[in-house]
Amino acid sequence: MTQVIAVANHKGGCGKTTTVVNLAAEFARMGLSVLVVDMDPQANASLHLGKKHPSEVPVTTAELLLAEVEKLPSAIYEDNHIPGVGLIYGSLQLGKAEDELKDETPRPSEELRQKLAPLMGLYDVILIDCPPSLKLLTSNALAASSQLIIPIESGSQYGLYGVTDLLRHVQRIRRINPQLELLGALLVKHDERQTVCRLIEGAAREQIGKLLPVRIPTSTRVNQAAMAQTSLHSLDRSAKVAREFRALAQLIATQLALNPRAPTEETETNDQDVQES
Repeated sequence: MTQVIAVANHKGGCGKTTTVVNLAAEFARMGLSVLVVDMDPQANASLHLGKKHPSEVPVTTAELLLAEVEKLPSAIYEDNHIPGVGLIYGSLQLGKAEDELKDETPRPSEELRQKLAPLMGLYDVILIDCPPSLKLLTSNALAASSQLIIPIESGSQYGLYGVTDLLRHVQRIRRINPQLELLGALLVKHDERQTVCRLIEGAAREQIGKLLPVRIPTSTRVNQAAMAQTSLHSLDRSAKVAREFRALAQLIATQLALNPRAPTEETETNDQDVQES
C-alpha cells in the first residue's frame, strides 16, 4: 500500500520543502521507493532534487494536472541529485494550471488523485510539497493524500497564524477524501530554550491537537544542503538537524507500517557513525 503524505501549511517559510526533501532522502536510505511531487509554483523541491531546471522539463505537475493520465510516465524523473528519490517537477505554470482547472475539469480538486492512481503500489511513499496557499493546488494535494504533516515555525510568534483556516480546509477536503489522516504538526526551527518556542509548542498542541514528537532545530546546514542540492545526511550526518530528520522518518515508517528493505552496508555504517558521534 502506497502512503501519500502531503506537507502543507499556507504560511510561507515554515520548512515544507526542507521537510519533504529530507524525509524523502531518509526514506530512500531505508530502502523504500520514494517519489516527490512538487505542487509549488516556486518549484523549490524541484530545484533542490532535480538535475534539470523546471523550465526545461516538458511535463511538470502543471501539464500533468491538465493532461490525460497517459502523460504520467513522461512526468516522472528517477535520475536526481538524491539517489533513490523520484521526482515530478513543479513549475511556474502551476499558477496558470490552477486557473484552468476551475474551468476545464468537472472535479477540479480531484485531478491529482486521478493522475497518481496508477502509481499506487509502485512506490512505498509519495511526498507532496504544497504551495503556501489554501487554493486549488493544495486542495488537489490533500485530496490525493492519505496522510498530512503540518510544519509549524515554532521560532516565530506568527508560526500559528491562520492554522485554524488550514484545519477547516482539511475538514472540507475530507468530504471527498475521508481517508486523510493527520500525522501531526512538526515543530521546525525549534529551540526549547526560547520562550517563544515553548509558547508556540503549547498553542500548537491546543489548536492542532497532535504534535509529532520530533523537533527540527534551526541550522545553517539546511541552506547549505539546499545550495549543494543534497540531503542533510549527505552534507553532515552528525548534525543534529540531520539526526532529527532521520528520527522523524523512522517514526513515520513505524507508524505507517512501511516495510523497507534491509539497509545497505553503507547505511548501517553511516548510522553507526552518527550514534557514536
